[in-house]
Amino acid sequence: MDEQERAERVARGRRQAEWLASRDVAAVAVTFVDTSGITRVKGVPVSVFDRVSGWGVGATPVFDAFLLDDSIAATPAANPSGDLRLLPDLHRLVPLAAQPGWAWAPGDRWTQEGEPHPGCGRLLATRLVDRLAQAGLTAKAAFEVEWVLFRGPEDDPQPAAVAPAYGMGRVIEVSDYAVELLRTLGAQGVAVQQFHPEYSPGQLELSVAPESPVAAADTAVLVRSTIRAVAARRGLSVSFSPSVQAGGVGNGGHLHLSLHRGGRSLFGGGDRQFGLTDEAEAFIAGVLERLPALLAVGAPSVASYLRLLPSHWAGAFACWGLENREAAVRLITGSVGEQARAGNFEIKCIDQSANPYLLVAAVLSAGLAGLEEHASLPEPVDGDPAGLSDAERSERGITRLPERLGDAVDAFAADKVLTDAFGPLLTETLIAVRRAEIDLFAEASPEEIVAATRWRH
Repeated sequence: MDEQERAERVARGRRQAEWLASRDVAAVAVTFVDTSGITRVKGVPVSVFDRVSGWGVGATPVFDAFLLDDSIAATPAANPSGDLRLLPDLHRLVPLAAQPGWAWAPGDRWTQEGEPHPGCGRLLATRLVDRLAQAGLTAKAAFEVEWVLFRGPEDDPQPAAVAPAYGMGRVIEVSDYAVELLRTLGAQGVAVQQFHPEYSPGQLELSVAPESPVAAADTAVLVRSTIRAVAARRGLSVSFSPSVQAGGVGNGGHLHLSLHRGGRSLFGGGDRQFGLTDEAEAFIAGVLERLPALLAVGAPSVASYLRLLPSHWAGAFACWGLENREAAVRLITGSVGEQARAGNFEIKCIDQSANPYLLVAAVLSAGLAGLEEHASLPEPVDGDPAGLSDAERSERGITRLPERLGDAVDAFAADKVLTDAFGPLLTETLIAVRRAEIDLFAEASPEEIVAATRWRH
């Protein structure tokens, strides 16, 4: 960052600080997401926001080595010496309607020498978006957000809604909470497209409009913080954990992504299967091929593998299919006549213990590799792959995704595309953090894992 850019940021930050003060905002929460998927924060008073806009606020690089229980993995990133600067994205600054007096902005992490921190997931995702643009392509993305709403003490939580899954009865049970949440998100500029009950007791879901991949990750962070803040105002608790009950249906964090060239969707009007263009097929194929390794980023906790079960709509098999909710990759075309607007693919085997910026970066790097390799998709799967015999799955090349975090980490470590994209420091840190979590829960039962992770994400 040069001197002129810094001066421009300070001037803009000063204007924004004046605007925030006029809205009775006292402080700005500048957030980033660590390797374990926990959103960390530095709060700064509005009175110093202009300086922070240009120079950032200090943040130790040790956060990169934090586990979900706040212990620290043994890795070079855990060196207590040195410091970083967390700079807010001034374009995403927004007052928080459910936290009066607070505003929020996502942050990028830079070195004190003014260079991008190699462990910053948001800057990595930005670089991958730039790589996509160099190929003449743009992407739109959106995360689905699932959560379970609880009443009562955190050591004995009870679902806040027990009416049937997907039923209107559950909407009635949480009606006031849902209305406040939707109005709050709207006031913060979040374009909600759907809200509905999910499968498990107390489980809800909402979907938002697609936007650029980094913005989609930002929105996922903002939405989850808002869901929790609105619940807290009503004496409720929220869990985004991949597993809230051992053996039950957990919370996913599905990522939807579409690809465009020259403003035209590549998910319709093509001559490949279901109207895909060759570029769209190659991109999806690159992601599908690297799903085992991607799980170290997208299903990064030990609890993730309590969710990733066959016949649970979790996408436990490495396959794809048209509107197939049991496939790890679900192709969505929309209705006839809207393919250009609605066409996208959904990755279902991932959850919200993931750092959304790292996940976006990993998916884009895998898709770009597919484009470079002119990859093609295998035959799509119709129906639940768990219903096929072992011989049928073997013949069709349908494999079970990793059933343990350790296997996903091994696949990631061996994947040159992903490790090259992440770079040496981030790769080493991610592997160390994942293996430290494996050790943390080595002797834990599924029930103990659920209890230890329920409130962390």
